[in-house]
Amino acid sequence: MLAILKKEINSFFASPIGYLVIGLFLVLNGLFLWIFKGEFNILEYGFADASSFFLLAPWILIFLIPAVTMRSFSDEKKQGTLELLLTKPISHLNIVLGKYFGAFLLILIALTPTLLYIYTVYQLGNPIGNLDMGSTLGSYFGLLFLIAAYTAIGIFASTLSDNQIVACITAVFICFLFYIGFEALADFTSSNFIEQLGMNTHYKSMSRGVLDTRDILYFLSVTVFFLILTKLNINKQNK
Repeated sequence: MLAILKKEINSFFASPIGYLVIGLFLVLNGLFLWIFKGEFNILEYGFADASSFFLLAPWILIFLIPAVTMRSFSDEKKQGTLELLLTKPISHLNIVLGKYFGAFLLILIALTPTLLYIYTVYQLGNPIGNLDMGSTLGSYFGLLFLIAAYTAIGIFASTLSDNQIVACITAVFICFLFYIGFEALADFTSSNFIEQLGMNTHYKSMSRGVLDTRDILYFLSVTVFFLILTKLNINKQNK
């Protein structure tokens, strides 16, 4: 698994993909949070608060993570190297996990510089440090679990087609469905059960600074579910 993880990370940074992902994530967040006028602009918010970043980041990641994961298996299938990879003395689960953690680590690298946003907001407080750190830490934990689920969905979508664009669009659609689709459906049906199927409900709950085991178990369940689907699809490829 570690060998595949290293291969994935090296392939990301051997091409412009890794640098583009990190650059786009930081530039888009920076423009919306500090430059463009609107509801996400921290300077126009009136008081020091980082909630704008945590509202914006999931929407940027919903497009960015599928762009990272789309090549994971679809590129292998297109080049005809997937069959060769599956014949190597490594379990299919380790292959899936290696590619998954490779993509997950790249997104974490892109997320790390955003701590500068928090430091800036911290300094802008009156007095300095007037920032709800409990809510901020909870939001970061929620974002990490959200990234984990998005990445699992993206890896799964990459097994469905040898066309990277199709894999990317499929992943965006599934991520969108899980993030906001179930919540929108719940508004029509007034069903609390359907609302609980959506990521946004659990993400907002964690953003309040309260780490509920139900929210953690939800994200872990979604992540594991799509990783299992990925492994099942890979098993079919080997038959």
